[in-house]
Amino acid sequence: MKVRFWGVRGSIPSPGPDTVEVGGNTSCIELRYNNHLFIIDAGTGIKFLGDYLVKTELQKGSITAHLFLTHTHWDHIMGFPFFTPIFIPGTHLDIYSPVNYEDDSLESIIGNQLSYRHFPVRQAELSANINYHELREESLDFEDGMRITTKFLNHPILTLGYRFEHEGKVLCTVYDNEPFRNVFPTDPANPDYDAEAAKEGEQAAQEENDKILKFYQDADVVIHDTQYTLKEYRESKIGWGHTPFESAINAAHKARVKKLIFFHHDPLRTDGQLNALLTRYRKMIAGKTNMEMEIAREKAVLEI
Repeated sequence: MKVRFWGVRGSIPSPGPDTVEVGGNTSCIELRYNNHLFIIDAGTGIKFLGDYLVKTELQKGSITAHLFLTHTHWDHIMGFPFFTPIFIPGTHLDIYSPVNYEDDSLESIIGNQLSYRHFPVRQAELSANINYHELREESLDFEDGMRITTKFLNHPILTLGYRFEHEGKVLCTVYDNEPFRNVFPTDPANPDYDAEAAKEGEQAAQEENDKILKFYQDADVVIHDTQYTLKEYRESKIGWGHTPFESAINAAHKARVKKLIFFHHDPLRTDGQLNALLTRYRKMIAGKTNMEMEIAREKAVLEI
């Protein structure tokens, strides 16, 4: 499997001189195996992937791809209307996303984005052949032995992690995700404290976190949400649906992950700050684990 990063930021695009090295586009990852194309998320990075595909592959024939959305928050779909292949006849695109238990289907969510109130081209005017698939926790088998397993994560909207397995190699995406925590008061001095509820809440949170660890256990590569440091998270980001660096590192180590990729960078985080954090965390684990760690950078290519 070969992975290329086209967008690595979270929340909102962050162009400018302070982000040019790591990149300022929102989530989009290209995955290739045996000439098959898989795309994870349609943030602003998908615009540049689309331009690349038209330039390098359209001459070989029609473009066929599977697009997996982790969820439909704006930063993960905002690039889709600018994905050039959807305007080209012959393009075949299957789009997958977590099932929506509200009124709107995945097709209608994309259709609302491609309506005159938001965009000058309507969904009905697209030239590509597009099929929509809503996913729960399940496993899917694709051409040439690719298996994809899904796992619900902890975010303010239903969000899926994806486990890609091919020829003994494993890649997992775990974003946007916040570690499960006990939501019941644990301080006996709190007037709402209930000992049994506190105990059950702690157990439930641990069980859910263990399920996610099992989901990416022994993976060759895990691309993980690390939008905040632990200090930032505890001070003001609890409940926002993202993982601190320290939590991601500890969990990946427990799960025997071989390589951890920091992803979904905070839009305010500069290149210098990200590189400094990488240095700090590499020093923190030196001599304690063989796990490799790296920052996701736009245009970087990873062979698995």
